[in-house]
Amino acid sequence: MFFTVWRAEWLKLRHSPMWIAFILLPMIPAFFGTVNYLGNLELLTDGWYSLWTQHTLFSCYFFLPLVIGIYCAYLWRLEHSGYNWNLMLTTPVSRSLLVLGKTANAAALTAMVVLWTIALYLAAGLACGFGADTIPWKELAQWTAGGIAGGIAVCAVQMFAALVIRAFAVSAGIALIGGISGLAMLSKGYALFDPYALLCLGMKANNPNQDMPVIGFVISCVGFSTLFIGAAVLYLKYQDAKTG
Repeated sequence: MFFTVWRAEWLKLRHSPMWIAFILLPMIPAFFGTVNYLGNLELLTDGWYSLWTQHTLFSCYFFLPLVIGIYCAYLWRLEHSGYNWNLMLTTPVSRSLLVLGKTANAAALTAMVVLWTIALYLAAGLACGFGADTIPWKELAQWTAGGIAGGIAVCAVQMFAALVIRAFAVSAGIALIGGISGLAMLSKGYALFDPYALLCLGMKANNPNQDMPVIGFVISCVGFSTLFIGAAVLYLKYQDAKTG
């Protein structure tokens, strides 16, 4: 049953305009990050690592949360339209499976956009003249895994926000505000207490050599994901009882 729900949600996305955001939005910080790197070569002397700081300067704080917010808002948009809300509440599919199916799709898209961000970074580095043999593959794997884990935590928060808030723009705007809060919490050393900061911490934005509390990071990612997925399920169950 879960696969059926997941596949149904995925089919909604196949020909949606959401893919425009997927392709274009990560390209903006990649372009400006590369330009900024090339304009400050006298200061940024650490090759791939310096380029990474420039690529994540805006990506992790603004563009990636925004893309995730757009995904999640789009996934709930149909249910918030017309009479679809009541139809959804009377469907035989359990509320838990519905939330998990949508969240699984959003998590898959989040992983894809992190990988797209990494691909743009590699392409930019090669275009800047870095040798392919100098790519920091070990660190890159860590940044990718951390970005996906932190991104899924953000995804869970945004899925709950998009469920509760019917306005598409407001739901996406929460992602932007969250990205700013993540920057503030990370700078104060409280990244483990903010899901948006987990995305920055996981990708080691702006400081690829910083130490990361791996156990605490994993616990926070799992904790925030579980909390907000559970909140979404409870919210739908309350709505079901209210309309019944």
